[in-house]
Amino acid sequence: MQTRYASSPNEVTSFNTEQLRENFLIENIFTPDTLQFVYSHYDRVIIGGILPIGDISLPTYPELKADYFLERREIGIINVGGAGSIEVEGKQYILHKLDCLYIGKGNKQVVFKSEKAAEPARFFLLSAPAHQKYPTTLMTSSEASPVEMGETKTSNQRTIYKYIHGEGIKSCQLVMGLTVLKSGSVWNTMPAHIHDRRMEAYFYFDVPEEQRVFHLMGQPAQTRHLLVANHQAVISPPWSIHSGAGTSNYSFIWGMAGENYTFTDMDFVAIKDLR
Repeated sequence: MQTRYASSPNEVTSFNTEQLRENFLIENIFTPDTLQFVYSHYDRVIIGGILPIGDISLPTYPELKADYFLERREIGIINVGGAGSIEVEGKQYILHKLDCLYIGKGNKQVVFKSEKAAEPARFFLLSAPAHQKYPTTLMTSSEASPVEMGETKTSNQRTIYKYIHGEGIKSCQLVMGLTVLKSGSVWNTMPAHIHDRRMEAYFYFDVPEEQRVFHLMGQPAQTRHLLVANHQAVISPPWSIHSGAGTSNYSFIWGMAGENYTFTDMDFVAIKDLR
């Protein structure tokens, strides 16, 4: 498990491309039978992925100072690969592509499996500290009340799936869902916004191999960008916008944690005010 420290907005204005990528881009999310985790000092969130060929158990780490991973944490998981299952304290949950599983604090045994090794599951994970136990809950993509938004004339026609939030799966502080852009649409989260009381993580998937997403970050008047490939993630600080455009359509998981649990807690920035 890698550790990423927090950076101030003043510091980031002087970062070159390499420094931006070292601090905010997670390039390796999926490696067969290997857990890839990054511990961020923004709201103590852990971001990672599991690509199980065999069975993989969720371990603990010395950095957590805990007897097991979920002793004082909760976790949200979305599958972006083939069919798989997650066993929590002996109970099995089947996840197809775009399905989500929330696991609350206090669960000791968590095992990840793929239905077919040739078409493995790809579990993206987001974990945050938790003060209360909520029940383990599975939500399929069809149960996430998909909402159609955007227009072709602004290149942002998309479907939004909300899983973990105040009116969906209950959690202590995790908020999690995903967005699928329609063919011909490339813009996400524009007009941009910030939410100073919680960080966010973006995980891009279904990006064609030769295509990229220009992920915009930074303060509204001091924007920077990261070139992001398929199955890569971005750590977004509370003071930063998180928006982007791709060279083709794509999908992304958005996950948040922090002081505020309300999905609509956003401070929008007019396009004309971005710099």
